[in-house]
Amino acid sequence: MRGFNVLCGGGMNLARDPRHGRNFEYFSEDPWLSAVMAAETVLGTQGEGVISMLKHVSLNSHETNKFWLDAVIDPAAHRESDLLAFQIAMERAQPGALMGAYNKVNGVYCCGNDPLLNGAIKGAFGFKGWIMSDWRAVYSWDFALKGLDQHSGAQLDEQEWFVGPLREAYARGDFPKERLSDMVRRILRSIYAVGVDRWGPAPEVDMEAHNASALEVARQGIVLLENKGALPLPAGGQRIAVIGGWARYGVPAGGGSSLAIPPGGYAATIPIGGNNELSVVRVMSLFPSAPLAELRKLLPDASFGYDPGIYPAEAVALARQSDMAIVFVVKPESEGFDSPDLSLPWGQDALIDAVASVNPNTVVVLETGNPASMPWHDKVKAIVQAWYPGQAGGQAIAEVLTGVVNPSGRLPITFQADIAQTPRPELPGFGDPWGTPLTIHYTEGAEIGYRWFAKTGARPLYPFGYGLSYTQFDYRDLEVDGGETVTARFTVTNTGQRESADVPQLYLTQAPGEARMRLLGFERVALRPGESRRVELVADPRLLARFDGDAGQWRIAEGTHRIALGRSAGDLVLTADVHLPGRSFGR
Repeated sequence: MRGFNVLCGGGMNLARDPRHGRNFEYFSEDPWLSAVMAAETVLGTQGEGVISMLKHVSLNSHETNKFWLDAVIDPAAHRESDLLAFQIAMERAQPGALMGAYNKVNGVYCCGNDPLLNGAIKGAFGFKGWIMSDWRAVYSWDFALKGLDQHSGAQLDEQEWFVGPLREAYARGDFPKERLSDMVRRILRSIYAVGVDRWGPAPEVDMEAHNASALEVARQGIVLLENKGALPLPAGGQRIAVIGGWARYGVPAGGGSSLAIPPGGYAATIPIGGNNELSVVRVMSLFPSAPLAELRKLLPDASFGYDPGIYPAEAVALARQSDMAIVFVVKPESEGFDSPDLSLPWGQDALIDAVASVNPNTVVVLETGNPASMPWHDKVKAIVQAWYPGQAGGQAIAEVLTGVVNPSGRLPITFQADIAQTPRPELPGFGDPWGTPLTIHYTEGAEIGYRWFAKTGARPLYPFGYGLSYTQFDYRDLEVDGGETVTARFTVTNTGQRESADVPQLYLTQAPGEARMRLLGFERVALRPGESRRVELVADPRLLARFDGDAGQWRIAEGTHRIALGRSAGDLVLTADVHLPGRSFGR
């Protein structure tokens, strides 16, 4: 309640390509996980009297020449994947607005796409709020006839379409009064539904409480990928080399319109630039939460040395003198740019290899928004995926490394062993001049991420849902009931010596006549050592179904469905078969 009436988030496009420059803004490769997480951001925002939107409808999964991109996909597969994520998030949270994407879908720009906006969003899904454009995403006044309710960011477009041209169309009789009233009604409806009209004086902002929230998000999001006995770091007088990643100064954030300014400003801003009109937003900003300083607080008896990692020879010299080396590596990712591959820039892969060659106790901390290739994977003792961890990220990283916090994060995206395992090993449009039209055929349809790996049989480096802990968990007594959907019950036990949280995951792995993998549900369960809890998960029936585009209905096939409980998509522990009656249903 500080003068803002609409928050342009949360972003929830599915991660179809691990090189996509905006994946760090989004939630996952899975419709259910993305929908659940996005819905919670909407509920939190609108609970404070500010309208939250979901974006970008739809298939904003590629930054390279996105203004001229045509995303081609089978409409039924679209409904089973990206559109299902939006639909479930809308049902769970009732956002006041949606934002249309820049790209085309099946030949038509999203912000003027009648089948998408009027047909699916407002028609089939029954969305009651309004749809606004992204900045520079409108090309005609008649987008208003095709479902767009607000032309946003007109200062970046060739012209303002919803004032002069729309007024002229109305005067000519080409734009009906009923549609104009509908546009206004939708905006006013969301204002009143969320309570934007009931603002009082702006409250004092509790900066400590905000920082505590940011810290807890980072703690829960960090993923322990590998640990061969190096972590948690032992207390004592060991010599620790901290190398690279600007770890002495802060933690990186992704570039573009999602970039926020932390309290006190950035520790540093490194311009990256590039060869297109969006190069100005391609920066790597450091939040002033320095991992090195936080490690020193938690390990006061240790002796620390720091090397920036510019020259491998200098880093090697420090690593040789140390009992342990922690190499921080970063990958700048930003709106407007895709990565050409999964390698780490600035020679950081070679840096890790050189350090690990002289110090067998090397730990790598990845601060990236996407998976990275790891040619040094077998040479290091531990790998931590810290993502872009936010304004308290340095503290969270240090707490996980030292065991103050037991890691409980799980991967929301699959980490490929090689880019050749993806549907498009070559980055579409790579090297083409700015403004070159581009068509991407999403032939994988709804089989995104872990679903693609299940279909192809390829083995990823780390599967969707994966994450290690400093303790162990056991699953037992899986019971599955059928009916209109699937209900599963099981017991989770912390069999280790540390209090922590586990994230058991329920999957469909087989439907009648086909192998098909779908995340059906998950729950984060915090347990003390020796403690058990009985968990129940009820699947959304659409996750068990296929969408029949001709009939406009979901269909669950009659017969036996195999359900699996696992620690990740690649580690399924218990299975059960359940018979479901065949049925069809709408929405």
